[in-house]
Amino acid sequence: MTDAPQAPRTQADAQQVHQPQALTLRGLAKRFDSKIAVAGVNLDVPVGSFYGLLGPNGAGKTTTLSMTVGLLRPDAGTAHVLGHDVWADPVRAKALLGVLPDGVRLFDRLTGAELLAYHGLLRGMDPAVVDQRAAELLDVLALRDSGRTLVVDYSAGMKKKIGLACALLHGPRLLVLDEPFEAVDPVSAALIRDILQRYVSGGGTVIFSSHVMDVVERLCSHVAILADGVIKRVGTLDDVRSGRSLEEVFVEVVGGRTATGEELAWL
Repeated sequence: MTDAPQAPRTQADAQQVHQPQALTLRGLAKRFDSKIAVAGVNLDVPVGSFYGLLGPNGAGKTTTLSMTVGLLRPDAGTAHVLGHDVWADPVRAKALLGVLPDGVRLFDRLTGAELLAYHGLLRGMDPAVVDQRAAELLDVLALRDSGRTLVVDYSAGMKKKIGLACALLHGPRLLVLDEPFEAVDPVSAALIRDILQRYVSGGGTVIFSSHVMDVVERLCSHVAILADGVIKRVGTLDDVRSGRSLEEVFVEVVGGRTATGEELAWL
């Protein structure tokens, strides 16, 4: 367990550092007026890992992921996807990325099939390939029966699923997902988990933000805890937990507290 990436100290450490990285962040920083949202994030996400980015509200998770995928220009620092600079080589980097942002509106006056077709055309994909993959994704994600229903009329869980379908359509090697399980019913959440596990088993890499400790503990091989715009704790899930529950470690790291017996006595 480490608080920040360090120089390798042994041959084994050096070999670990030089393993392929699906995502490398160095010194990523962003300020909004006088507020420092992200204060220099360093992170290595190994190829084939299932990476959980944890943090309280306002910790900088969405800002960090937005800079990672090219939706928000950083004030400082770099983001590399499989060795390609997201800002210096955006076409190549984004071709390797699948993104499910939080709070970014979809083109929701289209049906699910039309939305997937549109995304495929934007990426220059062969229409026949788009049709085949779209049909498979709609079927696997239980959206085929939505038929002519517009995305604007989808439930929250359905919107998450069609957003994930758009992220997967072009066969990316890295998925960056911002709160993929938020406002999702248990059935949809189980389906999304199954698809993501299958994706990682096939050689893909996932990094996602979440507040749900149970989901992170069930899915993730690696965890980073972000607070006050910086990484406070990072490592494999077992290293970060150190024999405790992830929730205990999280509350300790971010400076959480519980009410004492004297507080709220009127309850």
